[in-house]
This record gives sequence, C-alpha cells and structure tokens, in this order.
Amino acid sequence: MKAALGTCLLALAVTPAAAARIPSTSELAELSLEQLANLEITSVSKKPERLADAPASVFVITADDIRRSGATSLPDALRLAPNLQVSQVSATGYNVQARGFDNTSANKLLVLVDGRSVYSPLFSGVFWDVQDVVLEDIDRIEVVSGPGGTLWGVNAVNGVINVVTKSAARTAGALVSVSGGNRESRDVARFGAALGANGHYRVYADYTDLAHTSTASGKPVQDGAYKSQAGFRADWSTADDDVMVQGNAYRGLIGQPEPGSISISGIDLDLAPIPVSGSNATARWTRRLAGGSEAVLQAYWDRTERTVHPTFADQQDIADVQFQHGVHWADHSLVWGGEYRQGNDRVTNGEIFGFLPQHLSQRWSSIFAQDEVALGADLRLIAGARLERNDYTGTEVLPNVRVAWKPAPDHLAWAAASRTVRAPSRLDRDAFVPSQPPFLLAGGPNVPSEVARVFEAGYRGQPWHAISYSVTAYHSDFDRLHTQEIDPSGTFLTFDGKMEGLANGIEMWGSWQATGAWRLMAGYAAQHESFRLHADSNDAGATATAGRDPAYTWLLRSSLNVTPRVDFDVTVRAAAGLSDPAVPSYVTGDVRIGWRWTRDIEIAIAARNLGARHGEFTSDLTRTQLEPSYQGTLRWTFDAR
Repeated sequence: MKAALGTCLLALAVTPAAAARIPSTSELAELSLEQLANLEITSVSKKPERLADAPASVFVITADDIRRSGATSLPDALRLAPNLQVSQVSATGYNVQARGFDNTSANKLLVLVDGRSVYSPLFSGVFWDVQDVVLEDIDRIEVVSGPGGTLWGVNAVNGVINVVTKSAARTAGALVSVSGGNRESRDVARFGAALGANGHYRVYADYTDLAHTSTASGKPVQDGAYKSQAGFRADWSTADDDVMVQGNAYRGLIGQPEPGSISISGIDLDLAPIPVSGSNATARWTRRLAGGSEAVLQAYWDRTERTVHPTFADQQDIADVQFQHGVHWADHSLVWGGEYRQGNDRVTNGEIFGFLPQHLSQRWSSIFAQDEVALGADLRLIAGARLERNDYTGTEVLPNVRVAWKPAPDHLAWAAASRTVRAPSRLDRDAFVPSQPPFLLAGGPNVPSEVARVFEAGYRGQPWHAISYSVTAYHSDFDRLHTQEIDPSGTFLTFDGKMEGLANGIEMWGSWQATGAWRLMAGYAAQHESFRLHADSNDAGATATAGRDPAYTWLLRSSLNVTPRVDFDVTVRAAAGLSDPAVPSYVTGDVRIGWRWTRDIEIAIAARNLGARHGEFTSDLTRTQLEPSYQGTLRWTFDAR
C-alpha cells in the first residue's frame, strides 16, 4: 500500500503539465459563518430547519470539516464535535458518547446512517468497528447532545448522531482515493452517473487495513484488522417525489485485544480474531403534498454477523418500517408518525458465556406526534410525546417540551424538559456465565428501563459578522441505572437497576473568522456526576461508573487557506483523566497539509496524535498507547455534473 502511494506521488511530481489546471478560489472556500447558520438540518425536529433556529445543543460536522481533518474513519471524524466524548480503545475500538456514561457499551447514544439505526439491541450500543461510511460521500453529520426520545425513540437518551450522505446526483463522476501510513491504509473507488431522465446512481468499493497497536510497556496488542466493503445508492427526483434506494455489504477480520488469553479449568484459551460480515438495504420515498405538507415512508433491512471466540457467535436480522407526515395549518407545524421493527437474533453460545434463549425474536412499535406553535413573531412552543413498546418492559412514554425565543435575527434562546429511557438489551436480560448451569451470573430478569429526566437551557448567536457561538447548560436526573446484584440465595449474580444519579454540565463552542482565509474554532464541555445506590442494592462497586467519564474535554481547531491551492489545518484536543480504571489526562494534536495539484487531484499529508504517547481508556496493563502516526493521501476526483 505504501509503495503504491509512493509510486502515485512520484508520477505526479514528474508530470508538471498536469499542474496547469488550478482550482478557483470559490471552489476552495469553506462555508461562511452565515452559510453555516443557514444549513438545513433534520435531527432536532424531523423536518428541515435552519441550524440557527434549532432549539437544541446541536453541532454540524460538514463535509469540508471531515476532508480537512484528515480523519480516516467515522468515529475519528466524530472527534470534531465538541459535544461528544470520543475515546479510542484499540486499533478498531472506540467509545463515542455524549454527556457521560463513556464505557465500552456507550449505551445511551442513538446513531443513524441515512435514517437507518446502527444501534444494536444485542448490547444497547454501536459496533464502531464495522460502521464504515465512505467519508468522501458524507454531506454532514448532525450531532445532537441531549434527549431525542420523542422523535427518535428509546435509547436516544444522551444524544443522537445522524450521518447524512450526499445524494447520488451530487457524486456523479469518478473518485479514487489511495492513502497509506505507518498505522493504516485505505483505498476507495467510486463511480456515479445519470440513471434515466430523473435519476442518478453511484457504486463504490473500499478496503481498510489497520496495524496492531502496543501497550505502554511496548507489548504488542493483537488488535489489527482488515475489512472490505461495497455498496450503491440511487436517487430519483420529480416535482412531487424523491426516492432513494441504497445498500451496503462488508466482510472483515478484527483482532481481539487483551485481556487476551484466559484460563478455564486449567485450559488456556486464546482470543482469536473476530470474523465480521453484514449487509443492509434502505429505501425511502418522500412525497410533497399540497399546502407545504410532506409524507415520508422508509423501510430498511440490516443483517450483522459476528463470531467472538471463545464466547459466542451472533447473527442478527432487523427489519424496520417507518411513516412520517408533516402538516402545517395556521400557526402550527405538526409532525407525526409511527414505526414498527422486528429483530431475529440467533446466538451460538460458547462454554464460558452465553445468551439464553439462544434464539430470540423481538418486536418494537411506536407512535409519536410533535407540534410546533408560534406564540408570537419571535416565540415558539414545541411539545410532543412518543409511546413505544418493547418486549422487555412494555410501553414507555417519552414526552418533551421546548421553548424557543429569538431576541434578534441572529440569536436564539431556548429551554427544554424531557423524559426518556434506555430499554434493556439482550446483554442486560439474557446474559449467563457460564452458558450452562450452575450459573455464576444468571441474567437480569428484573432489569427495568433506565430513566432520564433532563432539563436544558441554551443560547446560540452571531453577535458580529466574524463570530458565532453556542452555550448549553443541562441537568440530568437518572434512575434505575444498571447494577449487578448478589442473589438472595448468595449463590449467583444477577443484573438489576438499583442506582440513581445526577449529572450537571455545560457545552460551549464558537468560531471566529479571523480573516477571509483563516478560521479558528474552540469547544469545551464539562460535567459533574454523582451516583447513589438504592437501599436494597448490594453492588458496592456500581458507583465507580462516575470515574469512567472525563470531567472536561476541550478542542481547538485552526483552518487556514495558505493559498487558493494549499490548506493547513491544526487540531488540538484534550481530556481530563479517568479514575476507574485510572487513565491520565492528555493533550494531543493533529496536523494536515493539503495541496490541490490540479482541479481534480489533491495530495495531503496528515500527522495524528502528536506529542507524548497516551492512552484513552481501560487498564494500563492492556491499554493501547496512541503514538504519533502519519498518513499520505492521493485523491483523484472527476466531476461529471
């Protein structure tokens, strides 16, 4: 891979004639602060609205942000959002969370890719090692911190990440991207063209190869991986209708890092690499109706397969159908709809761990409605609720009320109160150790939904042409949090929900357009948590959960157009230390230089994790130490539009 990249760079260097095509300044310009404020987003109200008018703590990562960051994976790109905490666990493993609970499950954050949920009902989290989106195809990533249960359902407790890719019409032509460095290589090929009179399509394939990491002592961590993926997207548009169909398929082998070798009854078991595979398909039809109303019908199917030696193998199929209707009358804007999902989970248990029953079918159904009413020229009230039923805890009620006030055209003050829940997953209810009796851990038949009551207040504004900012304060009251209890017989453990907690925090970020070619951005998030066990709990270690979250994180970014053809970007980020297990605080930085050699060809060199080696999660005995790495990228794009 490195040799191939070097050959390509050498070929470009000795072909000066190609440099005659220089991009115009307009092609290179980022969105202005005014244009950013006018970006249309959908994650806050499930209908298009200006970012500047959204009454929530929402940060948008644009396509240009991703390109200029040098990010090579989706969780790596999410580091750009100051209202997220992103910790790298291994070469492929990440914890991504908003407002705390930063553990390997990260089970209170809903993640969507073009409307398809990638939140796994197996463990109430996201397998980040298989969420491979072609970064060049992303239009924007909407990151909403705070509850989203009314519109998005249970599990959208601390936030929603909505990854929105570009329509096929915007990617007509060809793309070839080749990158390699001392830690990873990545190759992408894409082609798109017209499809009939009103349609377009694109097809793509990509391949990623990640090297093993090492611990602070220099011991190798067997966490390297490789994965290949291919897919397509097609879009058709008429005056009244938009139709989108897309699909993806992947296969890979992911190293399983330590704790590594374990011993059962004197027999040593090595944790072999994890085979992963999957495929999915999504279809969405949007119909524009009279009076400005709109109806959306979406369906998707998603299959994932994962074999984790020697514990279990899992094959899961999820089918989902959603309907949504938005209607406007007088001073009201109502959005309502429903969703039905069915999941079939087939587990093959190992000897030391198992899910019982091994095969399980689950159903989720919900209806929701949210109305936005204008109380005055500058004052809006938004209120709604969702009723969602799951097989474990029955029907959950998820209400939400918001108030938004615009004291001036470029300013917004808002406040919100919400109740949301995280429903139990199979890991909460059906996990057994070992997989045959007598059990040491006998599931969690009494595990309830975790409940959060959240109060927020925020202000977003652009006081001057060159400066914009956003500030949000919040208070979260949690109950029925996950605990591990000793059965009254004293012979085994069981899961339950006998802990409550409080979280108070602040999120803030701002941008300064210092000159026409130079933008600075800063973000800061801080949180204080406290936890208390219920009187009947015997899980003495549960409150240590508080130590898994950094008390603060901060981010600084500088984006400079040195010339119309050369970008220079610097990012510095930091996180406070963790106490359980102990992880020191760290400050690290990334640097990228990009050069548009011609209108169609870009060459970039990025250095990441600059500074002292550092770890971000887990015990120091097995913790991956992130060290400086470099990456060279050659990207050729032919735009056929």
